[in-house]
Amino acid sequence: MGSRIGIIAGGGEFPLYVLEEAHKQGYECVVAAIKGEAEINLQDKVHIYEWFESDEIMNVASFFKRNGVKEALFAGKVNHRIIYGEKNLEKNASGILKSGKDKSPTTLIKALIDFMLLHGIKIKDPTQFIAPAFCSPGVLTNVGLSPSEEEDTAFGLEIAKKIADLDIGQTVVVKNKAIVAIEGMEGTDEAIRRGGKIAGKGTVVVKVSRTNQDRRIDLPAVGLNTVKSLVDAKARVLCFEARKIPFFQKEQAISLAEANNISIIAKQV
Repeated sequence: MGSRIGIIAGGGEFPLYVLEEAHKQGYECVVAAIKGEAEINLQDKVHIYEWFESDEIMNVASFFKRNGVKEALFAGKVNHRIIYGEKNLEKNASGILKSGKDKSPTTLIKALIDFMLLHGIKIKDPTQFIAPAFCSPGVLTNVGLSPSEEEDTAFGLEIAKKIADLDIGQTVVVKNKAIVAIEGMEGTDEAIRRGGKIAGKGTVVVKVSRTNQDRRIDLPAVGLNTVKSLVDAKARVLCFEARKIPFFQKEQAISLAEANNISIIAKQV
């Protein structure tokens, strides 16, 4: 048996990317999949796989220990509206979700990390498994930006960094130097679509990391699903932070963006 790594799998492309890269590096993967978030096809790619409700962190820790896992990582988005419901908080017998000063994503996941460590499981930074997905600065599509879109992008980057550092969200939707939508608990894709409903076609979407981003915690990412949301919203630009935010399913995402006249740009912030 090779080294084992536990993966707490949420939504999006992130878990699949990590899983494939971990296999390449010789790891055996033990996946705890969050119901209603993780993709069903993940279970076809690992031998040890189990579904959990979003509040079953005690059971996840037991599952990992039972299967010889000493290190694990979070991969993918978990809908915070599910986690923060009072019913789920009360169901968690350990009370770990009540112990923080607030219910922000950072506070929540730090509490989960501390809990897992108490049970002998160290939560890792996933960087070693996603390094190829980080992008250098530059325009990634053959579709460029107009001068006004460049201005919206610069405006959005400044605002997005501020709200990210306040732990509100990490995405803003901009049009004509006005903030149309700010990501909340609904997540990036829904924020993008909401921005399109409010402002119509031609919006600019900006996504950043926190200034002091702990990569173990709610690491922001973009990918094919993000671009599908841009298409739905008739957005014109996706700008994300270079070298800080991974870009999954890059080739497919870029192809879809170009087919819909969407520019994708990675910016150093």
